[in-house]
Amino acid sequence: MNVISLWKQSLRKLQVETYAIYLAYRHPRTPWYAKLLAAIVIAYAVSPIDLIPDFIPVIGLLADLILVPLGTALVLKMIPRDVLAECRQKAVATMEL
Repeated sequence: MNVISLWKQSLRKLQVETYAIYLAYRHPRTPWYAKLLAAIVIAYAVSPIDLIPDFIPVIGLLADLILVPLGTALVLKMIPRDVLAECRQKAVATMEL
């Protein structure tokens, strides 16, 4: 496998996981604290305001590269497994259309 195909595969998985988190956020059996953290992570990822500004060399960009994936991983652990599996299936089915 070459590097480009690995990047494409990783991007595809990230898209599915992101959409699955969105579906889980809207799922009635997802706990409120998982929904709250999901909203915070998504808001931080798309917000133009950062905790550590990007103009600070290395640290600013590194914060985004660490905080968003770490928050995403934590949200995925908070969502019940059966709910997450259902949402992943829906995400894959929707994205194949």
